[in-house]
Amino acid sequence: MAGYDLIIIGTGPGGYVCAIRAAQLGMKVAVVEKEKTFGGTCLNIGCIPSKGLLYASELFEEAGHKFGHLGIGVSPPKLDLATMMKFKDEGVEGNVKGVAFLFKKNKIDGYQGVGRITAPGTWASSSSSITCSPSSPPSRTSSCRSSSAV
Repeated sequence: MAGYDLIIIGTGPGGYVCAIRAAQLGMKVAVVEKEKTFGGTCLNIGCIPSKGLLYASELFEEAGHKFGHLGIGVSPPKLDLATMMKFKDEGVEGNVKGVAFLFKKNKIDGYQGVGRITAPGTWASSSSSITCSPSSPPSRTSSCRSSSAV
C-alpha cells in the first residue's frame, strides 16, 4: 500500500499544476481523475479542443474572404471536417500525453474514478480503494493508503 502526502481530486489545469509542484517539493502525490485521460474538461473536451477548432475556422474564413485583400489569390476553400477534427484531436492528444509524461516524471500516481471527500480528512475514489484518513487535516505527516494505481 502506498502512502500519500497529498491526494488531488481532478487533473484539470489547477489539479495537474498543483500535483506536479507538490511532487517537485518532495511530497508523495496521487491524483484522482474521472475521465480516461488526464487534463480535465479543459484539455479533453473544453478549452483546448475549442481553441483548435476556432483556429482552423478562422484560417478557413481568412482564406475565403481576406487573402484577396493581401494580394493572395486562392480558390474558395472547401471544408474537410474530418481533417479539421483530426487536427483538433491531435492537439488534445499532445496536451494529454504531456500531462501524463509530467506525472510519470514526477512520480505522481494516477487513479481513475470519481474522487470525493467522505468526511473531514477522508477521501475516496469510486473505482479504487484510495482513502486518506489522517488524525488531523492533511499535512506532510498524513498517512494515506491505496490499493491500486492506474
